[in-house]
Amino acid sequence: MAETIDSIDIEYTEDDKVVVKQLDKNILTRGSWTTIMFLYQELDKNTDLYGPAKVSIRRYQKRNGVYRQQSKFNISSAKQAHEMIETLLKWYPKEGTFEAPTPAAKPEA
Repeated sequence: MAETIDSIDIEYTEDDKVVVKQLDKNILTRGSWTTIMFLYQELDKNTDLYGPAKVSIRRYQKRNGVYRQQSKFNISSAKQAHEMIETLLKWYPKEGTFEAPTPAAKPEA
């Protein structure tokens, strides 16, 4: 359990091996509820090599002086990440702006 936002990480060691290696993190929101995006790699126990980089977005709540994970979403592939980026850039083409998508035309009966 972490007492400060900056001390939250997802690195995980098992049997003296780093099984989940944290590469980077970006704190998206701060406060009693905080959201952090992590870049990480998982160790393949068969090959003893780290797999491709992955992203996890996690939400934490501070209770009784410590941050506890409440939810998480893992971006499972580069393809999924790029699809999310494209959609976000379409919805938010400029910082601070939102452009509602035009409704799809309904097929004629």
